[in-house]
Amino acid sequence: MDEQTAVGPAQQFRRFLAEGRFMLQRSRRTGQCFFYPRICEPTTGNTDLEWILASGRGRVHATTVMRPKPPGQPYNVALIDLAEGPRMMSRVEGVAPEKVAIGMDVAASIVREGDEPIVIFKPAP
Repeated sequence: MDEQTAVGPAQQFRRFLAEGRFMLQRSRRTGQCFFYPRICEPTTGNTDLEWILASGRGRVHATTVMRPKPPGQPYNVALIDLAEGPRMMSRVEGVAPEKVAIGMDVAASIVREGDEPIVIFKPAP
């Protein structure tokens, strides 16, 4: 058993993020990428999975503004359609939460939040 199969797919994904790499799983047979990390491809159950480096490009599919009680600051939660096909939930930063719009092109960035690396998005240049 190699190291990638010794840990679960979610843990492997977090390890890649800690190394500064945004990786996605893809089935070798169908070529379909998916997110979140799993032990088999959704729908087909294929287990011939490989990790590929995500392009980091995406487009906002949906967004909402969260308004926590003061002193918290508003932030957005967005569904991002990745260029490789999967959709993931994240935030778009670098722009006012109310300015995040459906159809906006975004680019992924890995940041640390607490002790965990996470993927956020910024408006694409």
